Amino acid sequence: MMAFGTVVKVTPCRFSKIAWFLWKDTKNNIKVMRKKSGIVMLFMLLLSMGPFISLGQIPPQIVSGLKAGDAKVVASHFNENIELVVVDRELVCSQAQGEQILKDFFARNKPIDFKITHQGSDDSSYAIGKMQTVNGNFRVYFLLRSKGGKAQIVQLKIDKD
Repeated sequence: MMAFGTVVKVTPCRFSKIAWFLWKDTKNNIKVMRKKSGIVMLFMLLLSMGPFISLGQIPPQIVSGLKAGDAKVVASHFNENIELVVVDRELVCSQAQGEQILKDFFARNKPIDFKITHQGSDDSSYAIGKMQTVNGNFRVYFLLRSKGGKAQIVQLKIDKD
């Protein structure tokens, strides 16, 4: 046992053994840290993507309903009360009333195709699309909010393009 303050003579051979021991330990720690930091980064990425995965995606039933002109399918994603703007008619109505208004619109303007041209999300999701009908093209905008884990349309606008 050495006393405090004792000077130890380090020979080149002894120094290289100490250096190797410290280097070997550091090398292993770096490998372990890289593995752990990779796992932590992956976990944080997945955690941060959670809201975008659940709300950022537009339910495909809405798109297929608009493409087929099926008011019942689209209305099944309506909120209890929906702000509806169809061409020049603007109102806040119930889900059932909204379905009937959309059904009337589809009866007068049979859809040929519908494609989403832009979508995004922040606190809620939105999509802008182009609907081709027998009577011309329309620009469709809808705003979705999550309610009970399900995306619901709270606002739907259909304007002449």
